[in-house]
Amino acid sequence: MRRFNAFRLAAVAAGIALAASGCGVTGSSSGSDAAGTSAAAEGPVTDLRIMVPNTPGGGYDTTARVAAKVMEETDIASNIEVFNLAGAGGTVGLARTVNEEANGDLAMLMGLGVVGASYTNESESKLTETTPLARLIQEPGAIMVSKDSPYKTIDDLVKAWKEDPSKVSVGGGSSPGGPDHLLPMQLAQAVGIDPKDVNFVSYDGGGDLLPAILGNKLGFAASGAGEYIDQIKSGEIRVLATSGEERLEGVDAPTLQESNIDLVFSNWRGIVAPPGVSEEDKQKWIGALEKMHGTPEWQQALETNGWTDAFATGEEFSTFLKEQDERVANVLTELGLA
Repeated sequence: MRRFNAFRLAAVAAGIALAASGCGVTGSSSGSDAAGTSAAAEGPVTDLRIMVPNTPGGGYDTTARVAAKVMEETDIASNIEVFNLAGAGGTVGLARTVNEEANGDLAMLMGLGVVGASYTNESESKLTETTPLARLIQEPGAIMVSKDSPYKTIDDLVKAWKEDPSKVSVGGGSSPGGPDHLLPMQLAQAVGIDPKDVNFVSYDGGGDLLPAILGNKLGFAASGAGEYIDQIKSGEIRVLATSGEERLEGVDAPTLQESNIDLVFSNWRGIVAPPGVSEEDKQKWIGALEKMHGTPEWQQALETNGWTDAFATGEEFSTFLKEQDERVANVLTELGLA
């Protein structure tokens, strides 16, 4: 386990702006669901590979496998391989992607967590070196505990946390700078706890975080509810609150704002290709993803997983990614973590 201390309130406040404004809380679309490219229109694209840069069972893994399943079921693509390459908060996968220059059959599922990890792990490879393909979804965070937790409500948790922050460990499936780190740091500030006192335990993705939640090894966890929806529905995990502007459909929990905690936070996920891919290969991917986004199956997947549509391609996603990279770098520098 690793504990990470954030020690400037101003930086945490800056993180709120990062999450709320930079991540497109309104879920605006690029409006690029047209026919796509001729390469995608000629028939199913074949032999695509999607790398997941953390362990099976997490949010990146779920998003990648759902996308692949939808594309195969709707004959947009065939023979898609989804594989995991975990390590260092996603930066092992990022390095692999950057080193696969001009490989037009490979793409990596990524998001805010990889942006932060590229700085906190001092990765030589950066997301700005990759080829942006599409932003896919966003989702609110969830404050979760096991069914055996003594905390029945968010008020119970906050009361105990404020009494002795060091004794309430907080688990997240991302490295510092990622969404599962920024959310509890901002929550601490919102309820009057100094972020430097937060006992944050980093796990390499939701697949690693899940056993810690179920085993009641944490005071609470902060992550996306969609990764744990089966355990939430079965009652093994209790959601105390969610961080969106509205309640999360299918999850019986209030928002933080409903609980008189002034915080709204959203995460996002997208997909990038290696640097130097040909325009034809880039449009092959974008065309397939645009077609996927327009299917009823993908719209159902959004609803099932509690994801908000945040689809964007081309310059819109490229600009967004550059802005996120700059903002995360600035926030982590302020926190002394980059």
